[in-house]
Amino acid sequence: MPLYRVFRMKDSPRQQFRWAPHVSGPANAKPKDFEPAGQVEALHEYDAWRVLRESGEPLLVGDLLESAEGLRICKYVGFEPAQWIVPEPKPDNKLPLNNLQQPTEAESASPSAVSS
Repeated sequence: MPLYRVFRMKDSPRQQFRWAPHVSGPANAKPKDFEPAGQVEALHEYDAWRVLRESGEPLLVGDLLESAEGLRICKYVGFEPAQWIVPEPKPDNKLPLNNLQQPTEAESASPSAVSS
């Protein structure tokens, strides 16, 4: 039986998610917006939804289930594909200025200024 990892969406992003328009394609999930909430064994995501509902901790709109088959997000219409979005690291702007190369005099001269 497949094992599903449960991720609960935090309250603030959940409110934004609930009112966001429906989009086609996989939903983008930011790891910072979710908290791990255990795992559940189930035949499929709808069975996981049922098991969690009967346990008293139902899945809410915006919660995620992750299995070997991928990530699924709980929406009003059922489960849809999702993907983790990991932001790219910000460039380090603390490089010393002396590491920057200055153009040489010949490189900075315009073609009209150079005599033949």
